[in-house]
Amino acid sequence: MRVVHQASPWRALFDQHGRLNTVALDAPLQQLFSKLSSPPTSFANAPAWQFSLVETLVHYDLPPWRISQIISDHNAWLYRRAIAQSLEEMQAQGWGTPPVDYCVLMLGSAARYESLLGPDQDNAMIIDDYPDHRHVEIDGYFQALGERFTQRLDDAGIPLCHGHVMARWPMWRKRMSEWRKQLEIWSADRRVKRVQQTNILLDFSPIAGNSALAAQLGDSIAEILPNASLYMDEMAALLNELPVALNRFGQLASSPRLEAPHEQAINLKLQGLLPLISAARLFCLRYGLRDIATRERLIALSHMGDGALTSAESALLIAAFERLQQLLLDQQRYNRARGQAADGWVDLRRLREDERLLLKFDLQQIRAFVQRAKSG
Repeated sequence: MRVVHQASPWRALFDQHGRLNTVALDAPLQQLFSKLSSPPTSFANAPAWQFSLVETLVHYDLPPWRISQIISDHNAWLYRRAIAQSLEEMQAQGWGTPPVDYCVLMLGSAARYESLLGPDQDNAMIIDDYPDHRHVEIDGYFQALGERFTQRLDDAGIPLCHGHVMARWPMWRKRMSEWRKQLEIWSADRRVKRVQQTNILLDFSPIAGNSALAAQLGDSIAEILPNASLYMDEMAALLNELPVALNRFGQLASSPRLEAPHEQAINLKLQGLLPLISAARLFCLRYGLRDIATRERLIALSHMGDGALTSAESALLIAAFERLQQLLLDQQRYNRARGQAADGWVDLRRLREDERLLLKFDLQQIRAFVQRAKSG
């Protein structure tokens, strides 16, 4: 259950004489900035500063999706700072400047600007094409860059990816032509691992370097994947691996495959947000839409006019998405305040009866949407 501990700054917008009281309105942010530099100069201070920022933003009554965007904006700044510092360090060590154009991509929730308080690293790198005889020289440079900036992000509280989806590894650091070839290989058949890897790449956003390379990658995706029928079939089939947190009777229930921390915990990230995000991604790929953020994808689908989503269906799913973000952010704030992990689990015991009913309703809408995505 959510409890408001502090009056909203908006109630101080007018002073007693009816004038705009901008000093009082800015006070919570100024108090935050007085505690730590804005933003922190040390990567080690970033997690604490971000948590304080979120707590401050909550008192401004911002919706959770907007807070998520602001968290993501801060994480994007951390990415840019980590890359810039790494390039400066390499220059000082005699590596010189980047030998060819490149583009670092954020992937996943970071690319969709939907990060909450438990981020992890998913990133990749596109390198402009170069002759094979320069591979050791050029790829060695960008491997060093990838290792440096990903380590700095880890120091900043964005942990290294356990699945190795990072630009420090050759799988996620390639020349432009190699990325195109990789897409052709991954989409050539129905191998589950290949489709999963492609799905990771589909949500990308350029964060440093030449963004024209990212646009070229988007062109390759739009050209290759929708026409790869086996890949598209397997992408739909993989939605079966993401069941929503409802049992066969339509009641809230965690998947028995997941190791819940207690009986009344459900993983809303894996069994709520991820099915919705994945179904929206699949629909947009089918319709040739290049939107990345989930809200924008759902809005774009409602504008297709050929049965993708009606405006009413889109509104229901957007509301469900926002409420799931709210529940997750509330739980993560609760956990962080107690020194616990900010993960994807939500404790149903903390929810009011109306919140439980709304959650069940939202998951029912998501399950129906996923079924439509699977059926094509």
